[in-house]
Amino acid sequence: MDGYSIFLILLAVYIAGLVAIGWYFNKKQKSVTDFWLAGRRIGPSALGFSAAASWLTAGGILAVIGYFMLQGMGSIWAFVAPNIIALLAIAVLVKKIKNLPAITQPELLEQRYGSMVRWPIALIITVVMILFAVADVTGLSLVLQIFYGLDPLYAAAIVAIAVSLYVTLGGLSAVVWTDVIQFSFLSLFTIGIAFAALGAVADGGLQAPAISSSELFGSVSETWWNPFSIGLPMVLIFILAIIPGWVIEQDPWQKVWAARDSKSASLGMIIGSIMITVVFAACAVIAIALSHLFPEIAGMGFPAGMAFAEPALLSFVNERFASAPLIIAISAIGLAAASMSCADTFATSGASCISRDIYQRYIKPEATMREMMIVNRISVLIIILAATAGSFVIPNIIDAIHIATFIASASYFFPLMGGLYWKRATKEGAFAGMVVGFTVQVALVALDLINTPPLSPYYLETIHPAFMSHGVIVGMTLSAVAFFGVSLMTKPSSRVNLAPFFEEEAEELARYEAREINEKDHVYTSFLKNVDEKITGERTHLQLNLRASGNLSWHELVEKLKSSSPAWVTPTGLDSVYRLTHGDMLACVAVSRGSGEKDIWLKAEPRLETVDRQRKELFTAYEELKKALGQKGVSLDFY
Repeated sequence: MDGYSIFLILLAVYIAGLVAIGWYFNKKQKSVTDFWLAGRRIGPSALGFSAAASWLTAGGILAVIGYFMLQGMGSIWAFVAPNIIALLAIAVLVKKIKNLPAITQPELLEQRYGSMVRWPIALIITVVMILFAVADVTGLSLVLQIFYGLDPLYAAAIVAIAVSLYVTLGGLSAVVWTDVIQFSFLSLFTIGIAFAALGAVADGGLQAPAISSSELFGSVSETWWNPFSIGLPMVLIFILAIIPGWVIEQDPWQKVWAARDSKSASLGMIIGSIMITVVFAACAVIAIALSHLFPEIAGMGFPAGMAFAEPALLSFVNERFASAPLIIAISAIGLAAASMSCADTFATSGASCISRDIYQRYIKPEATMREMMIVNRISVLIIILAATAGSFVIPNIIDAIHIATFIASASYFFPLMGGLYWKRATKEGAFAGMVVGFTVQVALVALDLINTPPLSPYYLETIHPAFMSHGVIVGMTLSAVAFFGVSLMTKPSSRVNLAPFFEEEAEELARYEAREINEKDHVYTSFLKNVDEKITGERTHLQLNLRASGNLSWHELVEKLKSSSPAWVTPTGLDSVYRLTHGDMLACVAVSRGSGEKDIWLKAEPRLETVDRQRKELFTAYEELKKALGQKGVSLDFY
């Protein structure tokens, strides 16, 4: 059996395992929260694996090894250090992020600013996720091309089919638990190759002189080990350009929301940072060994040598194990796992913006979960296909990652973080900051790519150091000026928009009291038997699934609820209606469409100390919902 056949068999088994995980979690989904946020039940270990896997692409691994070969430790600021620092920064921000009542960042920004910012941020995040996925497709394309001589379209097909199957079946739960498997594959592969590369050096493999490991590491220059060899100004530029974009990346925020409590989320991010540090350390060992085995590549310098340094690992595996097709196939599976572990995260985040923040919010607010999953599956495929097209325009792996990051940093770092911590931020300021930052950054990237000859320093860098990294410092500066300037010139946000983000505003808003309910009333006790109740961390998840006897006019139902009581509000559009009885919106009862045309879901996520009150709130919401539908001759049943 040839090596390619072995690879196909292993790949089929591997994908079947991932799909089985997706199918398993599909059977457990009973709410929107289950699908999009894994029921908020993820513990720190799984979260750590997923956080690490999501930030370690196959292309990223190849690029990091290439960077180490050409620039040594000074290159850590271009990818390695920002990965670690960003996860640690998110761990610090967890407490603020975790209690926000949102599933996606565009939904969060609509709660903070209003509807005018949701669609542009959804589009921007989708573009950013596509660009991140470019690195995955490009990386896997290199693997399949060098190992088996396959066309790049095969890489896109593998990623698209596998990811669309298990993600759309199992939602975020499938993403997290397949990430555990995928990171295990990737880390074992990377560490195993580190030992194999050192063994090749010691044996004199690939026509290189044989030396011991101690001699190998002893021969590495002091400059190679110096993390500041690129100069402090460049270090600062990379920090300012990359870390903000990765701190506000949607996918780790969704995993923070999916954690069972704040402590689990924070610990998970810390575990993730430790895990990727271990993998990057193995990459450094591989790079040192490959520099000895391929001295002609190591001597090319940066950036001219990156085109040869990025595939150096693959060339080593192909040559070293030419007579062992099983090892090459396992290596291909390990790198395919890395591609899928990131592509599933990027596809999930981007698809959630398309299906939830654009389709359901603006095109069809009454869309059911079944319809949403269809749109979500199509969106995953669109993102992977767009990433495939992008891989032909941006062939450099690390550049695709950087361009995505720079667009994110310039577009919505200030509107997002400013909205969390600055009450004076307004919807007009947020919109201006996003539009200015996105437009300027995209223009600078296009200008840089068009005017830069192959294997040459980027055009903007030759003009002035301030334009390093595709001019992202300029883009961020203009975004900040627009955000803060326009915010100060426009009317402050309303209290309803501020309440979920600022406790003092929430206290002012808590004016609707729960009506008195006799806890021994048989109607109430019978109702509670149908409520699905689960404790995760510091909150209790209350879920009530209902089925109407007739077809629903969702728009009319929402309007009836809003007219029946001032407590019913729609801060993020008609797809979800909240019974806003106090400032903790995550604890407030929310009503949304279910999986079918006649299904309605009610949920609330109160803190443990307020769960008794929220059970009554859920009952009150159910009674008001039943009354609104009863006026149209429609009854409700539990299911």
